[in-house]
Amino acid sequence: MDYIELNCKIASEKMGSEILMAQLGEIGFESFMETNEGLLAYIPAKDFKEKSLNILQSSDCKELLQFTYEFHLVEDQNWNEVWESNYEAVVICDKCLVRAPFHPKMENIEYDIIIEPKMSFGTAHHETTSLMIEHLLETDLKNKSVLDMGCGTGVLAVLAALKGASNITAIDNDEWAYQNTVENVLKNQKEEIEVFEGDAELIKDKKFDVIIANINRNILLNDMEAYSLSLNKNGILFLSGFYETDLPIIKEKATSLGLNYANHLTKNYWVAAKFVN
Repeated sequence: MDYIELNCKIASEKMGSEILMAQLGEIGFESFMETNEGLLAYIPAKDFKEKSLNILQSSDCKELLQFTYEFHLVEDQNWNEVWESNYEAVVICDKCLVRAPFHPKMENIEYDIIIEPKMSFGTAHHETTSLMIEHLLETDLKNKSVLDMGCGTGVLAVLAALKGASNITAIDNDEWAYQNTVENVLKNQKEEIEVFEGDAELIKDKKFDVIIANINRNILLNDMEAYSLSLNKNGILFLSGFYETDLPIIKEKATSLGLNYANHLTKNYWVAAKFVN
């Protein structure tokens, strides 16, 4: 799959790149990388609409969204080279290392995860993935059934497997993410993880002890009922991929479905929230 690389230069001193990430995420951008002048953002070429960027620049929040941009096509076969020139290993809570195959192992790390750094969202560089990893590190997953919805690279599903989950399903509606997750499952020798290409329709009549959904606000709001119906009694639902200002509407929706808010983590205005059934 071909992607568009958007190179944004942030003009406003008032705006951090995390605000622009949140806005770009709302119009379909999936992966981000901060630069000295702003950030790089990536979206499937088939989903790219420059008109959406122009609307964003002229929005009511334009005083916070002062940026210029240029973009070009990143062909499928060029992506590994792009990532390998920029990708760095990530350590979360001194317990979990997320690294590419070309990074060395580290001593005294409990969970060592190898991720082939392709286009898929979920390399632990983005705040939402990092926050979800923090949640999982503090959660007992031994012999639990786990769903990783919008799995991206499969990093969260692999961590669940490393933590002893017994029945793990990973789903993404993007073909590239699906293929990347399959590859990363094999690289981490966690073939017990079942990987599917699709959406929330695939979980009808299925039950899980833990559901992880790191997507975006609109999809979460649309699919949260499906998640609640697939959650076992006393099950846990982790939601991320949205901005801190969106937490009240996420809570409201969860409450309407009989889910109880437990807590949330924040990082650079991004949120990962925990709900229990």
